[in-house]
Amino acid sequence: MKKMWKPSWKLFNLSLLCVAGILMSDGLWVYAKAELAQLLIERAWQQTLDKQASVKPWPWADTWPVARLQLDHYGVDLYVLNGIVGSTLAFGPGAIMGQDWRVDSPEFIAGHRDTHFKFMRDLKINDTLTLGNVFGVKTNYRVVELSIVDSRQAELSPALSGSELTLITCYPFDAIMAGGPLRYVVKTESLDHNNNRLHSWSL
Repeated sequence: MKKMWKPSWKLFNLSLLCVAGILMSDGLWVYAKAELAQLLIERAWQQTLDKQASVKPWPWADTWPVARLQLDHYGVDLYVLNGIVGSTLAFGPGAIMGQDWRVDSPEFIAGHRDTHFKFMRDLKINDTLTLGNVFGVKTNYRVVELSIVDSRQAELSPALSGSELTLITCYPFDAIMAGGPLRYVVKTESLDHNNNRLHSWSL
């Protein structure tokens, strides 16, 4: 008489551990990739400042650093890449630039809520940040508005005044699934009334 097969709880538990390990390794890889990319982008940024020419962080990259975003109070020091497509945001925050990236300065920067822009959940009104351009000129900003926007109902676009900077990321911050319609928007205004940034924005 054949013995009936009985499920092994040990095997079941081992399988769960394997699956959990794979998921954790995938999650850790996302963070590791984001951190490693910023190191390579930092090197490209220094070369960009020296050469005044776009320098890719790695040979096959389809983007390059265009700005440096710093928030000393939160220990944030990020290099901003050109463009806001998914392949760019995987490695760092991205900006919509004008036709000439050497002249235009970012006024609209996006980043992922669970990596580079996770600090945004802690931002408060009157917090300050600094944006450096490819000429080494730094502009200081103050947070003036925090809002949650439904991307299906509102058009998100940069201000054209040249004195504002908008940061945007997905919302809510603790969502299990990414890609929802809500966006967390932080608007800031320049504290440097006589800054010498140049602008030629067009949408």
